[in-house]
Amino acid sequence: MRIPAIFSMLVLTACGLAAAAETAKRPNLLFIYTDDHPYKTLGAWPEAPDWVRTPEIDKLAARGVRFPRAYCGSWCMPSRASLLTGRLPWGVESMRMEGKYPGSSYDPAKCPFWPAELRKHGYHTAQIGKWHTGTDTGFGRDWDHQIVWNRPLHPENAGNYYVDQVLAFDGVERQVSGYSTDNYTDWAVDYIRGQHREAGKPWYLWLCYGAIHGPTTPAPRHRGAYADQPVPVPVDIFGPRPDKPAYLELTQAWMLDAKGQPAMRPAAKRENNFDLNKPGLAYAAWVRRMNECVLAIDEGVGRVMGALRESGQLDNTLVIFTADQGFAMGEHGLKSKQAPYDASIAAGLIISQPGTWPEGRVCRQPVNSPDIVALLTTTAGLELPWKQHGRDIRPLLKNPETDDWDSPMLMCHTGHTYGSDTSTIPTGEALTSEAGVPWWVSLRQGKLKYVRTLVEGETEELYDLEADPEELVNLAAKSEQRATLEKLRLKTVDELRRTEAGFVEHMPRTKAMGEATAAR
Repeated sequence: MRIPAIFSMLVLTACGLAAAAETAKRPNLLFIYTDDHPYKTLGAWPEAPDWVRTPEIDKLAARGVRFPRAYCGSWCMPSRASLLTGRLPWGVESMRMEGKYPGSSYDPAKCPFWPAELRKHGYHTAQIGKWHTGTDTGFGRDWDHQIVWNRPLHPENAGNYYVDQVLAFDGVERQVSGYSTDNYTDWAVDYIRGQHREAGKPWYLWLCYGAIHGPTTPAPRHRGAYADQPVPVPVDIFGPRPDKPAYLELTQAWMLDAKGQPAMRPAAKRENNFDLNKPGLAYAAWVRRMNECVLAIDEGVGRVMGALRESGQLDNTLVIFTADQGFAMGEHGLKSKQAPYDASIAAGLIISQPGTWPEGRVCRQPVNSPDIVALLTTTAGLELPWKQHGRDIRPLLKNPETDDWDSPMLMCHTGHTYGSDTSTIPTGEALTSEAGVPWWVSLRQGKLKYVRTLVEGETEELYDLEADPEELVNLAAKSEQRATLEKLRLKTVDELRRTEAGFVEHMPRTKAMGEATAAR
Protein backbone atom coordinates (compact mmCIF):
# COMPACT_ATOMS: atom_id res chain seq x y z
CA MET A 1 0.00 0.00 0.00
CA ARG A 2 1.42 3.35 -1.04
CA ILE A 3 1.53 6.12 1.56
CA PRO A 4 0.22 9.41 0.13
CA ALA A 5 2.98 11.96 -0.44
CA ILE A 6 1.31 14.56 1.76
CA PHE A 7 1.15 12.05 4.64
CA SER A 8 4.88 11.35 4.21
CA MET A 9 5.57 15.04 4.31
CA LEU A 10 3.54 15.43 7.49
CA VAL A 11 5.43 12.57 9.14
CA LEU A 12 8.79 14.04 8.12
CA THR A 13 7.73 17.47 9.32
CA ALA A 14 6.60 16.08 12.68
CA CYS A 15 9.88 14.21 13.07
CA GLY A 16 11.79 17.36 12.21
CA LEU A 17 9.85 19.40 14.75
CA ALA A 18 10.40 16.73 17.39
CA ALA A 19 14.14 16.72 16.69
CA ALA A 20 14.23 20.51 16.85
CA ALA A 21 12.33 20.47 20.13
CA GLU A 22 14.76 17.91 21.56
CA THR A 23 17.71 20.07 20.47
CA ALA A 24 16.11 23.12 22.08
CA LYS A 25 15.81 21.25 25.38
CA ARG A 26 19.55 20.72 25.60
CA PRO A 27 20.86 23.24 28.12
CA ASN A 28 23.14 26.11 27.29
CA LEU A 29 26.47 26.19 29.11
CA LEU A 30 27.90 29.41 30.55
CA PHE A 31 31.30 29.08 32.19
CA ILE A 32 32.50 32.27 33.91
CA TYR A 33 36.22 32.05 34.64
CA THR A 34 38.35 34.55 36.54
CA ASP A 35 42.12 34.75 37.01
CA ASP A 36 44.31 34.52 40.15
CA HIS A 37 41.15 34.99 42.17
CA PRO A 38 41.28 34.15 45.93
CA TYR A 39 38.09 32.85 47.49
CA LYS A 40 38.72 35.30 50.33
CA THR A 41 37.60 38.13 48.01
CA LEU A 42 34.07 36.72 47.60
CA GLY A 43 31.40 37.98 49.98
CA ALA A 44 29.56 34.65 50.18
CA TRP A 45 32.69 33.01 51.54
CA PRO A 46 33.05 33.33 55.32
CA GLU A 47 36.82 33.79 55.00
CA ALA A 48 36.34 37.18 53.31
CA PRO A 49 36.63 40.35 55.44
CA ASP A 50 33.18 41.58 56.48
CA TRP A 51 33.56 44.71 54.33
CA VAL A 52 33.86 42.74 51.06
CA ARG A 53 30.85 43.27 48.78
CA THR A 54 30.14 40.96 45.82
CA PRO A 55 26.32 41.06 45.67
CA GLU A 56 25.91 39.60 42.17
CA ILE A 57 28.22 36.64 42.75
CA ASP A 58 26.50 36.11 46.10
CA LYS A 59 23.11 36.03 44.31
CA LEU A 60 24.47 33.39 41.95
CA ALA A 61 25.62 31.34 44.95
CA ALA A 62 22.14 31.66 46.44
CA ARG A 63 20.69 30.25 43.21
CA GLY A 64 22.96 27.22 43.14
CA VAL A 65 25.45 25.03 44.96
CA ARG A 66 28.52 26.69 46.43
CA PHE A 67 31.73 24.68 46.70
CA PRO A 68 34.13 26.37 49.15
CA ARG A 69 37.14 24.90 47.30
CA ALA A 70 37.84 24.05 43.67
CA TYR A 71 41.29 23.07 42.39
CA CYS A 72 41.53 23.94 38.71
CA GLY A 73 45.31 23.95 38.52
CA SER A 74 48.46 25.41 40.00
CA TRP A 75 48.80 28.31 37.54
CA CYS A 76 47.18 29.86 34.47
CA MET A 77 48.26 27.58 31.63
CA PRO A 78 47.81 24.08 33.12
CA SER A 79 44.44 25.12 34.53
CA ARG A 80 43.24 26.03 31.07
CA ALA A 81 44.85 22.98 29.48
CA SER A 82 42.94 20.74 31.90
CA LEU A 83 39.69 22.60 31.27
CA LEU A 84 40.10 22.19 27.51
CA THR A 85 40.89 18.47 27.66
CA GLY A 86 39.40 17.02 30.84
CA ARG A 87 42.83 15.69 31.77
CA LEU A 88 45.53 16.51 34.31
CA PRO A 89 48.79 17.98 32.92
CA TRP A 90 50.53 14.64 32.26
CA GLY A 91 47.59 13.69 30.05
CA VAL A 92 47.86 16.84 27.90
CA GLU A 93 50.16 15.52 25.18
CA SER A 94 52.32 17.84 23.02
CA MET A 95 51.57 20.99 25.07
CA ARG A 96 54.81 22.89 25.68
CA MET A 97 56.28 26.28 26.48
CA GLU A 98 58.51 27.70 23.76
CA GLY A 99 59.93 31.07 22.77
CA LYS A 100 59.49 34.23 24.78
CA TYR A 101 57.13 33.78 27.75
CA PRO A 102 54.21 33.13 27.54
CA GLY A 103 54.91 31.57 24.15
CA SER A 104 53.56 28.04 23.89
CA SER A 105 52.27 25.52 21.38
CA TYR A 106 50.54 22.17 20.96
CA ASP A 107 49.57 19.73 18.21
CA PRO A 108 45.74 19.66 17.86
CA ALA A 109 45.94 16.09 16.51
CA LYS A 110 47.62 14.92 19.72
CA CYS A 111 45.87 17.39 22.02
CA PRO A 112 42.22 17.77 20.95
CA PHE A 113 40.00 20.17 22.89
CA TRP A 114 36.48 19.12 23.82
CA PRO A 115 34.66 22.22 22.44
CA ALA A 116 35.40 20.81 18.96
CA GLU A 117 33.44 17.69 19.89
CA LEU A 118 30.68 19.89 21.30
CA ARG A 119 30.40 21.63 17.91
CA LYS A 120 30.00 18.25 16.20
CA HIS A 121 27.30 17.51 18.76
CA GLY A 122 25.19 20.45 17.56
CA TYR A 123 26.30 23.19 19.95
CA HIS A 124 27.45 26.66 18.99
CA THR A 125 30.68 27.41 20.87
CA ALA A 126 32.23 30.73 21.88
CA GLN A 127 35.18 31.91 23.91
CA ILE A 128 35.68 35.50 25.03
CA GLY A 129 38.67 36.90 26.90
CA LYS A 130 42.07 35.67 27.95
CA TRP A 131 43.80 32.83 26.08
CA HIS A 132 46.92 31.22 27.55
CA THR A 133 47.19 27.78 25.94
CA GLY A 134 49.31 27.80 22.78
CA THR A 135 49.37 30.34 19.98
CA ASP A 136 46.64 28.37 18.17
CA THR A 137 43.35 29.47 19.77
CA GLY A 138 41.27 26.96 17.80
CA PHE A 139 38.98 29.43 16.01
CA GLY A 140 36.98 27.54 13.36
CA ARG A 141 37.94 24.19 14.86
CA ASP A 142 37.00 24.47 18.54
CA TRP A 143 35.14 27.77 18.53
CA ASP A 144 32.45 29.13 16.23
CA HIS A 145 32.91 32.61 17.70
CA GLN A 146 35.91 34.00 19.49
CA ILE A 147 37.04 37.37 20.82
CA VAL A 148 40.37 36.45 22.28
CA TRP A 149 43.40 38.09 23.89
CA ASN A 150 46.06 35.69 22.66
CA ARG A 151 48.94 36.21 25.11
CA PRO A 152 51.19 33.40 23.76
CA LEU A 153 51.06 34.88 20.25
CA HIS A 154 51.84 38.43 21.38
CA PRO A 155 54.32 38.37 24.28
CA GLU A 156 54.85 42.11 23.89
CA ASN A 157 51.17 42.64 24.73
CA ALA A 158 50.97 39.89 27.36
CA GLY A 159 51.20 42.30 30.29
CA ASN A 160 48.20 44.35 29.15
CA TYR A 161 45.68 42.64 31.37
CA TYR A 162 43.41 45.67 31.69
CA VAL A 163 43.92 48.14 28.83
CA ASP A 164 45.13 48.39 25.22
CA GLN A 165 44.82 44.71 24.36
CA VAL A 166 45.51 43.14 20.97
CA LEU A 167 42.42 41.03 20.35
CA ALA A 168 41.36 38.65 17.58
CA PHE A 169 37.71 38.98 16.56
CA ASP A 170 36.95 35.69 14.79
CA GLY A 171 40.51 35.65 13.54
CA VAL A 172 40.84 39.34 12.66
CA GLU A 173 43.18 41.22 14.98
CA ARG A 174 42.99 44.79 16.20
CA GLN A 175 43.98 46.74 19.29
CA VAL A 176 41.14 47.69 21.61
CA SER A 177 40.87 50.42 24.23
CA GLY A 178 38.70 50.34 27.32
CA TYR A 179 38.81 48.33 30.54
CA SER A 180 39.11 44.63 29.68
CA THR A 181 36.67 43.28 32.29
CA ASP A 182 33.94 45.59 31.01
CA ASN A 183 34.76 44.81 27.37
CA TYR A 184 34.51 41.07 27.92
CA THR A 185 31.20 41.52 29.72
CA ASP A 186 29.79 43.65 26.86
CA TRP A 187 30.67 41.01 24.28
CA ALA A 188 29.35 38.17 26.44
CA VAL A 189 26.02 39.97 26.87
CA ASP A 190 25.81 40.46 23.09
CA TYR A 191 26.41 36.76 22.54
CA ILE A 192 23.84 35.66 25.11
CA ARG A 193 21.28 37.94 23.46
CA GLY A 194 21.88 36.27 20.10
CA GLN A 195 24.67 38.11 18.31
CA HIS A 196 27.35 36.05 16.54
CA ARG A 197 25.58 32.74 17.05
CA GLU A 198 23.17 30.50 15.17
CA ALA A 199 19.58 30.76 16.33
CA GLY A 200 18.01 27.53 17.53
CA LYS A 201 21.25 25.89 18.60
CA PRO A 202 22.22 25.33 22.22
CA TRP A 203 25.42 27.18 23.04
CA TYR A 204 28.54 27.07 25.17
CA LEU A 205 30.25 30.30 26.23
CA TRP A 206 33.58 30.28 28.06
CA LEU A 207 33.95 33.80 29.46
CA CYS A 208 37.56 34.22 30.58
CA TYR A 209 38.21 37.38 32.59
CA GLY A 210 41.85 38.43 33.05
CA ALA A 211 41.15 40.04 36.41
CA ILE A 212 42.39 39.97 39.08
CA HIS A 213 45.80 38.88 37.78
CA GLY A 214 48.69 41.31 38.28
CA PRO A 215 49.17 44.14 37.61
CA THR A 216 45.97 44.15 39.68
CA THR A 217 44.21 47.26 38.39
CA PRO A 218 40.69 48.17 39.54
CA ALA A 219 38.39 49.99 37.14
CA PRO A 220 38.70 53.77 37.68
CA ARG A 221 35.19 53.86 39.16
CA HIS A 222 36.23 51.37 41.86
CA ARG A 223 39.58 52.76 42.94
CA GLY A 224 39.49 53.64 46.61
CA ALA A 225 36.19 51.83 47.20
CA TYR A 226 37.72 50.05 50.18
CA ALA A 227 40.07 52.81 51.35
CA ASP A 228 40.94 52.59 55.04
CA GLN A 229 39.11 49.29 55.56
CA PRO A 230 40.87 47.10 58.17
CA VAL A 231 42.87 44.24 56.64
CA PRO A 232 43.63 41.18 58.78
CA VAL A 233 47.18 39.85 58.44
CA PRO A 234 47.74 36.07 58.14
CA VAL A 235 49.28 34.66 61.30
CA ASP A 236 52.09 32.97 59.34
CA ILE A 237 52.97 35.79 56.95
CA PHE A 238 56.42 35.55 58.53
CA GLY A 239 58.33 32.37 59.40
CA PRO A 240 59.91 30.24 60.56
CA ARG A 241 57.93 27.19 59.39
CA PRO A 242 59.92 24.20 60.67
CA ASP A 243 57.31 21.55 59.81
CA LYS A 244 56.87 22.61 56.19
CA PRO A 245 59.04 22.10 53.06
CA ALA A 246 62.24 24.10 52.84
CA TYR A 247 61.28 26.07 49.74
CA LEU A 248 58.87 28.21 51.78
CA GLU A 249 61.82 29.98 53.42
CA LEU A 250 63.04 30.92 49.93
CA THR A 251 59.66 32.17 48.70
CA GLN A 252 59.09 34.60 51.59
CA ALA A 253 57.44 37.57 49.86
CA TRP A 254 56.93 39.99 52.77
CA MET A 255 59.02 42.18 55.03
CA LEU A 256 58.34 44.78 57.73
CA ASP A 257 58.34 48.40 56.55
CA ALA A 258 59.53 51.44 58.51
CA LYS A 259 56.21 51.48 60.38
CA GLY A 260 56.54 47.83 61.38
CA GLN A 261 53.77 46.75 58.96
CA PRO A 262 53.98 44.00 56.31
CA ALA A 263 55.06 45.19 52.88
CA MET A 264 56.24 43.57 49.66
CA ARG A 265 59.88 42.60 49.54
CA PRO A 266 61.97 42.35 46.35
CA ALA A 267 61.46 39.01 44.60
CA ALA A 268 64.35 36.57 44.93
CA LYS A 269 63.78 35.53 41.32
CA ARG A 270 62.23 37.47 38.47
CA GLU A 271 58.68 36.22 38.05
CA ASN A 272 56.82 35.99 34.75
CA ASN A 273 53.51 37.07 36.23
CA PHE A 274 53.58 40.65 34.86
CA ASP A 275 52.89 41.94 38.34
CA LEU A 276 54.12 45.53 38.39
CA ASN A 277 53.57 46.05 42.11
CA LYS A 278 56.77 47.51 43.52
CA PRO A 279 58.67 46.36 46.61
CA GLY A 280 57.57 48.32 49.65
CA LEU A 281 53.87 48.38 48.75
CA ALA A 282 51.94 47.97 51.99
CA TYR A 283 50.24 44.62 52.44
CA ALA A 284 46.93 46.25 53.43
CA ALA A 285 46.91 48.53 50.39
CA TRP A 286 47.54 45.59 48.08
CA VAL A 287 44.74 43.48 49.61
CA ARG A 288 42.31 46.39 49.25
CA ARG A 289 43.36 46.76 45.61
CA MET A 290 42.75 43.05 44.99
CA ASN A 291 39.23 43.36 46.34
CA GLU A 292 38.54 46.57 44.41
CA CYS A 293 39.52 44.74 41.22
CA VAL A 294 36.83 42.13 41.89
CA LEU A 295 34.06 44.74 41.81
CA ALA A 296 33.98 44.95 38.00
CA ILE A 297 33.82 41.16 37.79
CA ASP A 298 30.88 41.19 40.18
CA GLU A 299 29.10 43.77 38.03
CA GLY A 300 29.87 41.64 34.97
CA VAL A 301 28.32 38.55 36.56
CA GLY A 302 25.20 40.59 37.28
CA ARG A 303 25.00 41.78 33.68
CA VAL A 304 25.44 38.37 32.04
CA MET A 305 22.92 36.82 34.43
CA GLY A 306 20.56 39.69 33.62
CA ALA A 307 20.98 38.96 29.90
CA LEU A 308 20.07 35.32 30.51
CA ARG A 309 17.00 36.33 32.47
CA GLU A 310 15.82 38.98 30.01
CA SER A 311 16.27 36.65 27.03
CA GLY A 312 14.31 33.83 28.68
CA GLN A 313 17.30 31.47 28.84
CA LEU A 314 17.98 31.45 32.58
CA ASP A 315 16.28 28.17 33.48
CA ASN A 316 17.81 26.34 30.52
CA THR A 317 21.41 27.40 31.17
CA LEU A 318 23.94 25.65 33.38
CA VAL A 319 26.08 28.40 34.92
CA ILE A 320 29.50 27.68 36.42
CA PHE A 321 31.61 30.32 38.16
CA THR A 322 35.19 29.68 39.27
CA ALA A 323 38.81 30.77 38.69
CA ASP A 324 41.94 29.21 37.21
CA GLN A 325 43.30 29.18 40.75
CA GLY A 326 43.55 31.36 43.82
CA PHE A 327 46.45 33.54 44.85
CA ALA A 328 48.10 33.62 48.27
CA MET A 329 47.65 36.93 50.06
CA GLY A 330 50.45 36.54 52.60
CA GLU A 331 49.50 33.08 53.86
CA HIS A 332 52.63 30.98 54.49
CA GLY A 333 54.65 34.06 53.52
CA LEU A 334 53.51 33.76 49.89
CA LYS A 335 52.34 36.24 47.27
CA SER A 336 51.84 33.79 44.45
CA LYS A 337 50.00 30.78 43.10
CA GLN A 338 51.61 27.37 42.37
CA ALA A 339 52.15 26.28 46.01
CA PRO A 340 49.85 23.43 47.16
CA TYR A 341 48.08 25.37 49.91
CA ASP A 342 44.42 26.30 49.57
CA ALA A 343 45.16 30.00 49.98
CA SER A 344 47.51 29.76 47.00
CA ILE A 345 45.69 27.54 44.49
CA ALA A 346 42.10 26.91 45.60
CA ALA A 347 39.28 28.91 44.05
CA GLY A 348 35.63 29.28 44.90
CA LEU A 349 33.12 27.42 42.74
CA ILE A 350 29.41 27.99 42.10
CA ILE A 351 27.25 25.66 40.00
CA SER A 352 23.73 26.88 39.24
CA GLN A 353 20.73 25.74 37.24
CA PRO A 354 17.55 26.26 39.25
CA GLY A 355 15.03 23.53 38.65
CA THR A 356 17.82 21.10 37.90
CA TRP A 357 20.14 21.51 40.88
CA PRO A 358 19.41 22.72 44.42
CA GLU A 359 19.60 26.38 45.42
CA GLY A 360 21.43 27.99 48.32
CA ARG A 361 23.30 24.86 49.33
CA VAL A 362 26.96 24.26 50.21
CA CYS A 363 29.01 21.20 49.24
CA ARG A 364 32.30 20.84 51.09
CA GLN A 365 33.70 18.10 48.88
CA PRO A 366 36.62 19.24 46.68
CA VAL A 367 36.32 19.48 42.89
CA ASN A 368 39.00 19.81 40.19
CA SER A 369 39.18 20.86 36.52
CA PRO A 370 38.53 17.41 35.01
CA ASP A 371 35.46 17.12 37.26
CA ILE A 372 34.11 20.39 35.84
CA VAL A 373 34.70 19.21 32.26
CA ALA A 374 32.92 15.95 33.04
CA LEU A 375 29.91 17.91 34.31
CA LEU A 376 29.83 20.17 31.25
CA THR A 377 30.09 17.33 28.75
CA THR A 378 27.59 15.14 30.58
CA THR A 379 25.11 18.02 30.80
CA ALA A 380 25.43 18.48 27.04
CA GLY A 381 24.93 14.75 26.45
CA LEU A 382 28.42 14.50 24.97
CA GLU A 383 30.71 11.49 25.35
CA LEU A 384 34.32 12.36 24.53
CA PRO A 385 36.32 9.98 22.31
CA TRP A 386 39.25 10.05 24.75
CA LYS A 387 39.72 9.12 28.38
CA GLN A 388 38.85 11.85 30.87
CA HIS A 389 40.34 12.14 34.34
CA GLY A 390 37.25 13.68 35.95
CA ARG A 391 34.65 12.22 38.27
CA ASP A 392 30.88 12.39 37.92
CA ILE A 393 30.01 15.02 40.54
CA ARG A 394 26.27 15.01 39.84
CA PRO A 395 25.62 13.03 43.05
CA LEU A 396 27.20 15.94 44.94
CA LEU A 397 24.91 18.39 43.20
CA LYS A 398 21.85 16.30 43.96
CA ASN A 399 22.77 16.00 47.64
CA PRO A 400 25.41 18.65 48.45
CA GLU A 401 25.69 17.83 52.16
CA THR A 402 26.13 14.09 51.64
CA ASP A 403 28.69 12.21 53.72
CA ASP A 404 28.40 9.24 51.38
CA TRP A 405 31.23 10.30 49.11
CA ASP A 406 34.69 8.78 49.37
CA SER A 407 36.08 9.58 45.92
CA PRO A 408 39.54 11.19 46.30
CA MET A 409 40.52 14.25 44.27
CA LEU A 410 44.01 14.59 42.76
CA MET A 411 45.86 17.83 42.05
CA CYS A 412 49.43 18.56 41.00
CA HIS A 413 52.09 21.04 39.95
CA THR A 414 54.49 20.04 37.18
CA GLY A 415 55.70 23.54 36.33
CA HIS A 416 55.84 24.25 32.61
CA THR A 417 55.85 20.55 31.67
CA TYR A 418 53.02 18.50 30.13
CA GLY A 419 52.22 15.13 28.62
CA SER A 420 54.87 12.43 28.44
CA ASP A 421 57.52 15.07 29.15
CA THR A 422 56.46 14.76 32.79
CA SER A 423 57.43 11.07 32.94
CA THR A 424 60.90 11.99 34.18
CA ILE A 425 61.00 14.19 37.26
CA PRO A 426 63.67 16.86 36.81
CA THR A 427 66.28 17.70 39.41
CA GLY A 428 67.91 20.89 40.64
CA GLU A 429 66.61 24.22 39.34
CA ALA A 430 64.64 22.47 36.57
CA LEU A 431 62.36 21.04 39.27
CA THR A 432 61.41 24.50 40.53
CA SER A 433 59.11 26.99 38.84
CA GLU A 434 59.85 30.69 38.46
CA ALA A 435 57.83 31.28 41.62
CA GLY A 436 60.24 29.05 43.55
CA VAL A 437 57.81 26.14 44.01
CA PRO A 438 59.01 22.60 43.13
CA TRP A 439 56.83 19.89 41.62
CA TRP A 440 54.26 18.35 43.94
CA VAL A 441 51.20 16.09 44.00
CA SER A 442 48.29 16.44 46.38
CA LEU A 443 45.22 14.43 47.29
CA ARG A 444 42.01 15.71 48.91
CA GLN A 445 39.59 13.30 50.52
CA GLY A 446 36.85 14.86 52.56
CA LYS A 447 38.43 17.12 55.17
CA LEU A 448 41.91 15.63 54.76
CA LYS A 449 44.62 16.89 52.46
CA TYR A 450 47.90 15.13 51.65
CA VAL A 451 50.81 16.86 49.89
CA ARG A 452 53.96 15.24 48.57
CA THR A 453 56.68 17.59 47.32
CA LEU A 454 58.75 15.77 44.69
CA VAL A 455 62.11 16.61 46.24
CA GLU A 456 64.29 13.84 47.67
CA GLY A 457 64.03 13.68 51.45
CA GLU A 458 61.45 16.46 51.72
CA THR A 459 58.72 16.61 54.36
CA GLU A 460 55.32 15.18 53.51
CA GLU A 461 52.30 17.23 54.58
CA LEU A 462 48.94 16.25 56.03
CA TYR A 463 46.21 18.71 57.04
CA ASP A 464 42.79 18.46 58.60
CA LEU A 465 41.05 21.29 56.75
CA GLU A 466 38.04 21.20 59.03
CA ALA A 467 40.07 21.80 62.19
CA ASP A 468 42.87 23.77 60.48
CA PRO A 469 41.57 25.51 57.32
CA GLU A 470 44.66 27.74 57.06
CA GLU A 471 46.97 24.67 56.96
CA LEU A 472 49.13 25.83 59.83
CA VAL A 473 49.66 22.47 61.55
CA ASN A 474 51.33 19.70 59.53
CA LEU A 475 50.11 16.40 60.97
CA ALA A 476 52.43 14.20 58.90
CA ALA A 477 55.08 13.81 61.59
CA LYS A 478 52.65 12.92 64.37
CA SER A 479 52.80 9.24 65.29
CA GLU A 480 49.05 9.00 65.83
CA GLN A 481 48.52 10.07 62.19
CA ARG A 482 50.84 7.45 60.70
CA ALA A 483 48.05 5.16 59.49
CA THR A 484 46.14 8.07 57.92
CA LEU A 485 49.31 9.32 56.24
CA GLU A 486 50.07 5.89 54.79
CA LYS A 487 46.49 5.50 53.58
CA LEU A 488 46.45 8.83 51.74
CA ARG A 489 49.94 8.25 50.34
CA LEU A 490 48.80 4.96 48.80
CA LYS A 491 45.59 6.54 47.48
CA THR A 492 47.67 9.25 45.84
CA VAL A 493 49.74 6.61 44.09
CA ASP A 494 46.57 4.82 43.01
CA GLU A 495 45.16 8.01 41.52
CA LEU A 496 48.42 8.76 39.74
CA ARG A 497 48.33 5.29 38.21
CA ARG A 498 44.65 5.62 37.29
CA THR A 499 45.39 8.83 35.41
CA GLU A 500 48.54 7.34 33.85
CA ALA A 501 51.14 9.67 35.35
CA GLY A 502 54.42 8.37 33.97
CA PHE A 503 56.50 9.46 36.94
CA VAL A 504 54.51 7.51 39.54
CA GLU A 505 56.91 4.56 39.81
CA HIS A 506 59.99 6.66 40.51
CA MET A 507 58.91 9.47 42.81
CA PRO A 508 61.66 10.49 45.25
CA ARG A 509 61.49 9.26 48.84
CA THR A 510 60.21 11.64 51.47
CA LYS A 511 61.41 12.20 55.01
CA ALA A 512 58.41 10.40 56.51
CA MET A 513 58.77 7.39 54.21
CA GLY A 514 62.18 6.27 55.45
CA GLU A 515 63.21 3.23 53.46
CA ALA A 516 59.85 2.77 51.74
CA THR A 517 59.91 2.26 48.01
CA ALA A 518 59.73 5.35 45.82
CA ALA A 519 56.29 4.45 44.47
CA ARG A 520 54.89 4.11 47.98
